[in-house]
Amino acid sequence: MSAIVIIVQQFKLENYVVDVLMPDLVGHDRRPAAFIVYLYLLRRSATAKRDCLAVSLQTIATKTGLSKSTVQTALRHLRRRRLLDPAIVATTADPVRRVLRPWNR
Repeated sequence: MSAIVIIVQQFKLENYVVDVLMPDLVGHDRRPAAFIVYLYLLRRSATAKRDCLAVSLQTIATKTGLSKSTVQTALRHLRRRRLLDPAIVATTADPVRRVLRPWNR
């Protein structure tokens, strides 16, 4: 008889993300896709316990259910808003993105 092991990993979302960032990105900026992409990257960085991630457009699109072009637009917006490091330019060969948390200064 084989045992089935289920591992549940918790992800704690800071209040700022829901109370301030969500209304700002979704309501004020009218960019709900940017919020979804940021949540995905925030979770990935929390799981990896580091801010820099190597994740492709295709992976983000597949995991969020968004199109690649929508993800590209969302990533540009997140860099402009300084939620992703604008100094790091991800390429196809090197898809590194650095997730910023400006409220943790």
